[in-house]
Formats: sequence, C-alpha cells, structure tokens
Amino acid sequence: MKLSTRDAAAYFRKPDAEATGLLIFGADAMRVAERRKQVLTALVGPDAEAEMRLSRIDGGDLRKEPALLLDAVKAVGFFPGPRAVHVEGATDGLAPIFSAALSDWKPGDAQIIATAGQLNAKSALRKTFESHRTAYAAGIYDDPPSRQEVEQMLAEAGLRNVSPAATDALNALSRALEPGDFRQTLEKVALYKRGDDTPLSADEVAESAPRSTEADLDDLFSVVAEARKQEIAPVLSRLYAQGVTPVTLCIGATRFFRTLHTLASDPGGPSAGASRMRPPLFGPRRDKLVRQAERWGRRSTERALQTLIDTDLQLRSASRAPQQALVERALLRIALTGPR
Repeated sequence: MKLSTRDAAAYFRKPDAEATGLLIFGADAMRVAERRKQVLTALVGPDAEAEMRLSRIDGGDLRKEPALLLDAVKAVGFFPGPRAVHVEGATDGLAPIFSAALSDWKPGDAQIIATAGQLNAKSALRKTFESHRTAYAAGIYDDPPSRQEVEQMLAEAGLRNVSPAATDALNALSRALEPGDFRQTLEKVALYKRGDDTPLSADEVAESAPRSTEADLDDLFSVVAEARKQEIAPVLSRLYAQGVTPVTLCIGATRFFRTLHTLASDPGGPSAGASRMRPPLFGPRRDKLVRQAERWGRRSTERALQTLIDTDLQLRSASRAPQQALVERALLRIALTGPR
C-alpha cells in the first residue's frame, strides 16, 4: 500500500502494529534515518534492541544469505512485546527475498522495516511493498517539514509554550537546516527551557540555532554597518584563521549591503521590506537589519556597494596588492564614510 506524504507523516507517528512491513525510501539518507527511528520507537519502543526484540540486517549481508530475513522474522523472542526486523540498504535486487518474507508472514511474526535510497516508480522493491495488502511504502522527499510537523516535533521535545514569533523562527529554521540539525536544535532549545514556564521567544531560538561561518560574517558586517571600526581588524583575523578568503568576504559584504539596500528602498519602509524578503528574516537578525537599513538609507548603501564592487574588481584583477589589506581598507572606508 502506498502512503501519501500527508498519510506517511501520520503513519510514522503511529504505525500499524498489525502490518506486515514498511518500506521507507528517499535520496536523503538522514531524512530516511529520522523516519526509520521514529517508526521503530513507536512500534517496538526505545528498549527493543536491548531486549532483543529488534534485529538489524544489512542489505549486503542479506544478498549473500537470503535466509537471514525470514529467520529473523520467524524467530521467537526471549522478552515479551512486539518485534521488528530492520533491513538497511535494501535494493531492487532484494525484492524477491522481501516478497517471499511478506508472503510467508503470519500474525505474531516480527514486522519488516526496510530502508532504501531513491527508488523510481518502476522499482521492483517499491512494487513489492505497494502491492501487498498489509504492507506499506513511503517516499521521503526533500520538502521541508510542514507547520503541523514542526508543531508535532515541538510537542515531542516538550515545548508547548511557544510564542508566535518563535514558531515563525522555528519554521524558518526547519527550511534552512538539515533534519538532524533541526532536531538537535529543538533538543537544545528544550534543554534550555527546562524548568522555565515563560513562552519560548524568537531571541531564544536564535541563540540556540547553530552558528556557522555565515553567522560570523554577519557579525563582521554589523560591526562595519555600526561604524565600530576598532573591531574590524580582530574580527577579520578570526575569519581568516577559519579559512575565509578575501574574495569570499567581499562577496559576503556585497550581499549584506544589497540586503540593506533592498530594505531601505522598499516603498513601505525597511520593516515592510523585511516581511517580503526570501528567504525570510526572523528574530534578532531581522530587527538588527531593519535598524541598520533605517540608519543607512538607500544612498549610503549605494555608496558602500560601489566601494565593494571596485574592491572586488581589484581582487580579481592582476594587481599584486595584498588582498587582505584591500578588503580591510574597503571595510574601514565604508565604516568611516557611512551615515552619521
């Protein structure tokens, strides 16, 4: 039986305990692993492996020894409770083995949970599960989680008192981060809010979000935009130590001031412009960019962009001038000649 994307999300949370098996497939191995973990925990519980109610078989081993699957499905468990067999790395070549195991399955046998990579519509493995009366197949695609899925994940993490701004911030993060990184961020936020009954804020979400080189770049450009010229050299040194190149810095600065220019040029003002930005701006970063755009205005951002374009051309030319010095001089000039 084929599960639609919406039905699959509900099934992963509450799988059919009487089903014969489930195939989860998709190009993103991390997303497939997240769903597999969710299904197995709901189906046999978190202690199933320790209680020997969960068997794991590698697809390569099953190819060499086809009897492994049926033996594991029929094995009698020492501990009471539901049982499952997880086959990782299933392929179309294993379809006959799965077909035989599904056909021979009886109530009380271990449920078969198979995970696979991307499978097309003509896949023999997909057809084996989709055509079976009591087995299911679900495809995992690259679409970000829906708002409902994010709310479900919040509830699972124990986060129930969430402000609307924090919800918007988390939804934006769910589209920007990989599934595993997003779940870790939720766990980090939940740990931070343990024992705190106040609503989760967008600021707290931003503080818990993973930092990257891009975030450090934003720190540098904020230093420049706020004319804190004495901080430019130390921040540049830290970024160069991380392996950031002068060209990357120049490109990033150009992107930053283009964002300010877009906000400052919006007919409804920077705040209205921020609401229309894609990808969306949220939390403290949004507020900071709006304030900076209001301060700089359209003409000042255009002057900054002209300085950066000239610097970028010089960096890409045959000039033998030290590139790090060129970028530092450009940023200092922008900080010194910006709006007062």
